[in-house]
Amino acid sequence: MADAVLLDVEDGIASIRLNRPDRLNVLSVEVSEGLRDAVDSAVSDASVRVIVLSGEGRSFMAGGDLRHMAGASDRGRAARELIDPIHAALLRLSGSGQITIASVHGPVAGAGLSIAMGLDLAIAAESSVFHFAYSSVAASPDCGGTWALPRLVGHRRALQIALIEDGGIPADRALELGLISRVIADDSLTVETRRLAERLRDGAAVAQAATKRLYRQALETPFAAQLDAEAEAFEACARTDDFDDAVAAFFGGSRPSEKGGKSDV
Repeated sequence: MADAVLLDVEDGIASIRLNRPDRLNVLSVEVSEGLRDAVDSAVSDASVRVIVLSGEGRSFMAGGDLRHMAGASDRGRAARELIDPIHAALLRLSGSGQITIASVHGPVAGAGLSIAMGLDLAIAAESSVFHFAYSSVAASPDCGGTWALPRLVGHRRALQIALIEDGGIPADRALELGLISRVIADDSLTVETRRLAERLRDGAAVAQAATKRLYRQALETPFAAQLDAEAEAFEACARTDDFDDAVAAFFGGSRPSEKGGKSDV
């Protein structure tokens, strides 16, 4: 049997692909564990600057593996078998310095939507349809859905989406709500995903990692502490070669380090 999750690393970009197209890449135990292992490898690879998550076949991920749950004698234990590995992967991605991109298409439901919302950026094919779906199976959200959704749309609208909206959310509406970052023509999704990943890969690594960290902690951090964190992060950025190059380009002159100024540390 082919691997449930595929990982390729090329030129600083790690591509993680869900590979159970016959089941619309539902979050089975093998997919959950495969994602955990692929994420561990990608995050640990010092050459990786950007991590892209996508799905093979007709769907990014059409929810969790209800077949696994229905056939279990202990459904609570079965739930944890699905949830624990993917939660470990999502926690690792959140804490990493790499920028993460969800590239989604087709039905994006339940855990698939939670995961897409929780990554740093999400771009979608224009034919994508989003379903939060948990209430339809009498379950509460997982995979960070309760963390990401209210941050993206606000508390009251998050509850509306989670508890009341039964119909699918088309890609253009998902973009209006802020669930995704961009909508792309179906036949351009792969190319545009790669283009975005390359742009981020070629950006300033220290600055990007600091920006990601600051935004992820912002809603839980007191204002004074956030100002301190911003100052520390800016100071670290100012000591990099990337900063020297960017400032020199801004003024159209040579780098400060080439004129005897500060160097990278």
